[in-house]
Order: sequence, then structure tokens, then C-alpha cells
Amino acid sequence: MKEFIIEENEAGQRFDKYLAKLLREAPKSFFYKMLRKKNITLNGKKATGNEKLLKGDTIKLFLSDETFDKFAGSSQAARAYCELDIVYEDPDIIIINKPAGMLSQPADDGEPSLVEYLTGYLLKKGDLTEEQLKTFRPSVCNRLDRNTSGMVCAGKSLAGLQFLSKIFHDRTLHKYYICLTKGKIEKPDHIRGYLHKDKKTNKVIVSRQEFKDSLPIETKYRPLGSNGKITLLEVELITGRTHQIRAHLAGTGHPLLGDTKYGDSEFNKQYIRHGVRHQLLHAYRLVIPETDQNFVAPAPELFCKIIKEENLEEAYHENLERNMGLRKNDHHSSSDRNACE
Repeated sequence: MKEFIIEENEAGQRFDKYLAKLLREAPKSFFYKMLRKKNITLNGKKATGNEKLLKGDTIKLFLSDETFDKFAGSSQAARAYCELDIVYEDPDIIIINKPAGMLSQPADDGEPSLVEYLTGYLLKKGDLTEEQLKTFRPSVCNRLDRNTSGMVCAGKSLAGLQFLSKIFHDRTLHKYYICLTKGKIEKPDHIRGYLHKDKKTNKVIVSRQEFKDSLPIETKYRPLGSNGKITLLEVELITGRTHQIRAHLAGTGHPLLGDTKYGDSEFNKQYIRHGVRHQLLHAYRLVIPETDQNFVAPAPELFCKIIKEENLEEAYHENLERNMGLRKNDHHSSSDRNACE
């Protein structure tokens, strides 16, 4: 017999969801059968699996060690270690300023992603234990392209994941990006269209008209400054589709500087000598109206270098200072002191 006590980090989920994590390799039919036979009990009683778990609940599994080990599988969660730029952290959620070049989520090639770095960080810090990893694994709630930098939200606890999932789903979390685009954009706009992803090429097509398997997209933008050749743009992502900002802006004739997939190759060539080899797109601000919080992560070094060389520094700083003062409870990245100096 094995006994498990539900901790705060595991409370609030359905019993069958918990069992699916505990017995990862078991078919659902197995633990439903065990529930019916009272080989798995909740607080000493027969359960159906749809009960909502509470802190302190006791779960008993009357299974042989061989059966448990067979269905539990490997509980070793992948982890990696590097210094993370933490914008905000509390017991339930963490917001990380992801550098360009880092994956948000695990890929098939086994390269460490932000998820593995987050797991390693929480284990090292003591906010997570190997035992807890058997039934809970921290996860990111929004993804950024590998070469897009900026803020990624992650849940450190089940409650944190549920909160973040809700505000992302309900679109009550406002997401703002800054980017450098080709040409001069003079007025704010709210553009709409339809997007279809080609899984074979990992590229999307954007159209003003709806077509088969397309999804509606909405993008708002506001020019912060321009030198006639390049515009520093603030973009609010209303929907969050794959490559949405990159493809949507390219469709308006203003592709992102450095974008090798949707951009202007001749335009990009002019900046290769400056070190620009990927899109200059940065998720720099998050606003959560429910909690009156405003989070800001200033642009990375390369982005700032181009801003300065294109004489857009003043526009950038004015916008940054305005947004960092929006809320009393504002937060910002630890790297902001060196931003664009």
C-alpha cells in the first residue's frame, strides 16, 4: 500500500487528473477500475475520480510495488541550469525575461528550454522538491518564438497555473511588444485578418478574407517614433497566434527588421554588420487589470544598440518611463538600469 497526502500545490484539481499524473503510464480505464474496486481510495472511502482534491486529503493505493512502478514510469523531470532574468516572482507565479535564442518550451531535439531552466531554478531555490515533481510540474503559460525576447509567464504552483491560464484564456491580460519595422508608420491602427499555419514549413499565411482552416487575428499598434526609414512600434497582441505580429505587419508592408522568415532580405542585409540576425521583437510589457499590476522588461542590448543608431532613443525612453509609472505596484526587469544607456 502507498499513501499520499495532498499538499497545497496539488489541491484544487480533480482526483482523476491527479491520478493521471501519479500513474503516468496507466490507461485511464485502469485507475477507474481500481477506484470501483476500492483499490484506490480517497480519505478511506470509495471515490469516483471527479472529486475536487483539498489540502490534507489522504489517497491510498492498494497496489503491488511492481504494478505501481510499472504505471508510475519515470518521475525524473528534465531540468537545466542558467541564470534567469526574473521580472516578478511570488509563491504561485513567476515572470521571466527570456533572451532571444532560447526556446520557450521543450522541442524534439532535446535542447534545454525555458521550462527546463525554470524547473532547475525552482529546485535549486528550494521552492520545488523531487517528490512534488511526481504530480506537479511548473510550466510556461505563453510562448515566444525562439528569437523573440521578452516576458514569459509561468506557474510555480497549480493555483498559479490556473490563474494564468484563466487570464490568458479570457484575454484580460494585456500583452505589449516593441519592434522595429521597415518604413514610416504615422498613425495607430487596429488591424484584423485571418491566419493559417502550414505545419510542414512552420510558416503562416495572413489574409484579409477568411479561408479554409484559418483563424481570426487582431493586432493593435502605435508608432512611438520614426526616422523615415525605420519605425519604433508598440504592438498590442489581442489574439495570440503563431508568428502573428511578424506575419501581420509584413502583410501591411512593414516587416520587422531582422525577420528572415517574413521580412525584407535586402532591408535586413543593411543591418547584418550591426549583428542583427533575427527579428527585433520584444515582449516588454504585461498589464493585469485584475490585480492592478504592470510589468516592464526593457529591450535587450542589441535592440537598444539599433534604437540608438537610428536616433530613436528619445522615443524609446519616453515610452519606457511612461509605462513604468503606470501603476503604483509596477515591476520591472533587473536589467533595466542598463537599458539603452
